[in-house]
Amino acid sequence: MASNKKYWKSVEELNENSSIVETLRNNEFVEQIPVDEFLGNKENLSTAGTTRRDFLKYVGFSTAAASLAACEGPVVKSIPYVVQPEEIIPGVADYYATTVADGFDFANILIKTREGRPIKVENNKLKGAVSGANARVHASVLSLYDSLRLKQPKIAGKDATWAEVTAKIKSSLDEANEKGGNVVVLTSTSASPSTDALLAELKAKYPTVKQVVYDAVSESNALDAFETVYGVRGFAGYDFSKADVIVSVGADFLGDWQGGGYDAGYAMGRVPKNGKMSKHIQMEANMSLAGANADKRIPLTVAQQKQALVDLYSAVVGGAASGLKNAEVTKAAQQLKAAGSKGVVVTGLDDLDAQLLVLAINAAISSEAFNPSATKLTRKGNVKEVAQLVADMKSGAVHTLIMNGVNPVYTLANAKDFTEGLKKVKLSVAFSLKEDETATLTTIAAAAPHYLESWGDVSIERGHYSIMQPTIRPLFDTKQFQEVLLSLLGNSTAYYDYLKGFAAAQLGGKSWNQAVHDGFAQTEVAPLEAASFDALASASKLAAAKASGMELVLYTKTGMGDGQQANNPWLQEFPDPITRVSWDNYVTVSKKDAEKLGFENWNVANGGLNGSYATLKVGNATLTKVPVVIQPGQAVGTVGLAFGYGKTAALKEEMQVGVNAYALYNNFNTVQNVTVTKDEGEHEFACVQLHKTLMGRGDIIKETTLEVFNTKDTEVWNPIPLVSLDHKETPSTEVDLWESFDRSVAHHFNLSIDLNACTGCGACVIACHAENNVPVVGKSEVRRSRDMHWLRIDRYYSSQDTFEGDVELKEETSGMMNSIETFRGMEDPAENPQVAFQPVMCQHCNHAPCETVCPVAATSHGREGQNHMAYNRCVGTRYCANNCPYKVRRFNWFLYNKNSEFDYHMNDDLGRMVLNPDVNVRSRGVMEKCSMCIQMTQASKLKAKREGRPVKDEEFQTACSAACSSGAMVFGDVNDKESKVAKLAEDARMYHLLEHVGTKPNVFYHVKVRNEK
Repeated sequence: MASNKKYWKSVEELNENSSIVETLRNNEFVEQIPVDEFLGNKENLSTAGTTRRDFLKYVGFSTAAASLAACEGPVVKSIPYVVQPEEIIPGVADYYATTVADGFDFANILIKTREGRPIKVENNKLKGAVSGANARVHASVLSLYDSLRLKQPKIAGKDATWAEVTAKIKSSLDEANEKGGNVVVLTSTSASPSTDALLAELKAKYPTVKQVVYDAVSESNALDAFETVYGVRGFAGYDFSKADVIVSVGADFLGDWQGGGYDAGYAMGRVPKNGKMSKHIQMEANMSLAGANADKRIPLTVAQQKQALVDLYSAVVGGAASGLKNAEVTKAAQQLKAAGSKGVVVTGLDDLDAQLLVLAINAAISSEAFNPSATKLTRKGNVKEVAQLVADMKSGAVHTLIMNGVNPVYTLANAKDFTEGLKKVKLSVAFSLKEDETATLTTIAAAAPHYLESWGDVSIERGHYSIMQPTIRPLFDTKQFQEVLLSLLGNSTAYYDYLKGFAAAQLGGKSWNQAVHDGFAQTEVAPLEAASFDALASASKLAAAKASGMELVLYTKTGMGDGQQANNPWLQEFPDPITRVSWDNYVTVSKKDAEKLGFENWNVANGGLNGSYATLKVGNATLTKVPVVIQPGQAVGTVGLAFGYGKTAALKEEMQVGVNAYALYNNFNTVQNVTVTKDEGEHEFACVQLHKTLMGRGDIIKETTLEVFNTKDTEVWNPIPLVSLDHKETPSTEVDLWESFDRSVAHHFNLSIDLNACTGCGACVIACHAENNVPVVGKSEVRRSRDMHWLRIDRYYSSQDTFEGDVELKEETSGMMNSIETFRGMEDPAENPQVAFQPVMCQHCNHAPCETVCPVAATSHGREGQNHMAYNRCVGTRYCANNCPYKVRRFNWFLYNKNSEFDYHMNDDLGRMVLNPDVNVRSRGVMEKCSMCIQMTQASKLKAKREGRPVKDEEFQTACSAACSSGAMVFGDVNDKESKVAKLAEDARMYHLLEHVGTKPNVFYHVKVRNEK
């Protein structure tokens, strides 16, 4: 029987109208807690006599009390679905297949969406997909939410409607048709068959229309060479997994060479299997990703590289040598000849004869890695036609100019001529994402959608047809170039319907729905037949190559590419894999040339890197105040400079960094004769790696040669560190400071990192940013060593010619003074050092030193092996960071979210749309670090549970392992003995970082093996 008794605490409660009772019910603390009187007053804080223990108690109390007092937070109203879309389940991610094709980067990808918002890029891992998303592709999702995007079309700088825009363009086309005026459509390489078909229809309707394809960074000579021999404007396909000997002459094929995407095939051959691995020889001027990963790197000027190609040709085919007389080049030529069909040669030289000679060499040895029939179609630019267009514009011969996906006012070396010619064009139109340097000068700035808002098709290579589908409704009043073309043709069909009809003949039997689901379709293609050409004539021209003065070698950075995404803060803060510098481009100089020219680099008291300025003069063009980086491995007599920087239009002020290298890109040649002089002043770099060398510390990166790996016991090349136990040397794996838990029950996650397969590309770094809401802090904070990257890729140089030489030098030291002198010398890298890359994140130690020192138990260990962070418990003592031997914890010095001091994507509503709702955004004063993407492992388990099945091995992923196209990172459950990671954990090459410390990490590495034959 229920009781109707009423209990009360005081007589006051019997008064129904009492305001005191009502206040106490709603607020435990009637008066505000005076936290600010103490923490907000600098003098009181500095004179307080509290002990550390009392201070922590006070802080713990005050933050809890302040949280209670702040319970009356802002009300955010959620509007429920009236009719919930069938494909959207709130809280569950959806994935859509699409294709990125921005004229520079091309790849089949998946887009992760949450409640209709694209938030992350993933690799499309279906068989046959042209995958391998690089750092820029992973960052492209953030460019969708760029607050400086062009939000609607403009005519003469004023807002307009699309009806007005279309009418004005049509009127101009009709007028040009009547008067015989020339109409030019200037586009980037779209590789879109349906767009080409629409342009063909436009030419049929308006006979004076001409299309010119313009790539900001041209590879026209390679295209011309391939077209001369095989009749198709494209590049040969290469499968480096089929090569035993790879010789690269100036081709950064692990970077942006011919569109990139070669990491996976290359890594397959680089991991030692059955006692074999491929041999990679790199000849180059600038230190590149490919050069850094090579077994043998030969620094040569561009003129010497041309002669080296002649020697390679002579060794394989016959004929006179070049006169270079370089013993290492001669040895490489002999190894290539010995490899026969298992060899391959590639080149990135901007020279028609060099490109022809490489085609001849690969054909002569019948290279299995060389496949001209799998032609890549990712570049189609024609520099002669672009040059002719500029001349025609200046002469007033162009009536109407329609541009799509190009920014010639920024990217042309003769941008002044283009701008002058633009004034003589009667109507100019720029379809652009941004009101960039070109769009601000044209009659019409046509707001184009992001690729994630667009339909389209892409032919990345022959026989491969990819679909681009929108993953979000257009955010602004934008229109695709193809939609406007249909309107100009008087075709009322929507571009989606046109594309669907056009694609029917391209899908090779696949249905439209299946092709959209998969993201691509494949068809058989006929092999290409080679036409004969005079390779000996090309060889004789190259043999006569000579350098006159200093050579400038222009290149693209892995992070910035051609500069399209210069307003992307993820990419600006992305450290360059080689120099480890972010927020800048710079001229790279060899140590010898730097001494001759008076250039210096030095570190200041706070650890920041400073350097000299240079002035570069190429022809009539001059760049002043160019920062200088002294680059180990730079060929003497050459300097390097990256494209993509120095932009100003449609960029936030923080992003307007660097100098515009396109100004020196005369005649679309990446090699220029340059005069380099020292400029006044000193530049402050944001460099995240103070140490330049490994200094022989073999317990960080373990390395051996293939010969030792094959002939010696594991204890020789992968020794277990010894520690002292009861005054006896004991293997560190047998010593524990703590009792271990039983981790054989349920899942236990490990991450494997193979140093042989890791190329240092950094795609994992950007993927981690996207998945885990890692903040951008800006150049000033990075310079103070306050970068927030959860994952870093350390780059090490050898101080001797090889890391093996470092070890020998270290072992020969004896006595304190000799050791100090030796190690001081080892801090400087060799002139042409070996390079090693090592991704480092939280090692998720089973015996984690961070956990034992946290006074509030904010960091603790999970049953499944992850080292957790409870952010709302953390009071920011930073003891954990101090106690971490791997230095992977990051401290939020400031509030990076909704803070005008950090005006990046987290400071505006549009930019915050990219945030992952599964990961909370951390606040000021909190320590954060890699979580081993626990939200991803939980999602995999929940999905399998809903479907009533165990989790498949490949379903367990972290952001970094999913992004790694080379296969260097493998994540999984070691308790599943059939899993890939469990087998890798048993491999003889496996070791833990700083194993002698006894932290028992759940991240392990594989010894790097070099082919030194």
